[in-house]
Amino acid sequence: MHAMQYEITLPADYDMGIIRERVAMKGHLLDAFPGLGLKAYLMRQRGEHSPVNQYAPLYLWSAPEGMNAFLLGPGFQGVVNDFGRPAVRHWAGLSYAEGRAASARPRTAVRRREQLPETADPGAAIPAAAEESLRQATLPGAVATALALDPARWELLHLSLWEQEAPEVAGDRFEVLHLSEPERDRLDRGRQW
Repeated sequence: MHAMQYEITLPADYDMGIIRERVAMKGHLLDAFPGLGLKAYLMRQRGEHSPVNQYAPLYLWSAPEGMNAFLLGPGFQGVVNDFGRPAVRHWAGLSYAEGRAASARPRTAVRRREQLPETADPGAAIPAAAEESLRQATLPGAVATALALDPARWELLHLSLWEQEAPEVAGDRFEVLHLSEPERDRLDRGRQW
């Protein structure tokens, strides 16, 4: 599994209805994209648990070829044409779990990026983070959880998708506008090392 995300931060007075309409019109285009485990079309609005207006899709790829085909193809070029070319973050997958509400459509997502301290032993810190991610999947309303690592920055990415409002877990809160999940069943479950 590979995780990927880009963030498009928009002006404070931006009409976020434009993003909602964009996703309503184009979100289905990746519903059968080869190599895509899932794409959560994430948005957060200034003043609603967020200091900024932001469109920040997050992808879990079941195959790197799918990720590469997307980044080099017409889908991502549409983003570039409309918003400019954003920096695309990438993390190697460490764990994935289907939640107790796996069959539900997620309404909210929580994303937390955690820098591992230079003094931290990754061999101890990462298994503990994976256990926490897998435990979150057992909570009521959890649709799915994932944990991934950027080893260039020694940064963990925690993602959780929720059927309704997320419980009190740390991180940035997003509304899920759409979920494309053509190869969700091909995402490896549990720890991935």
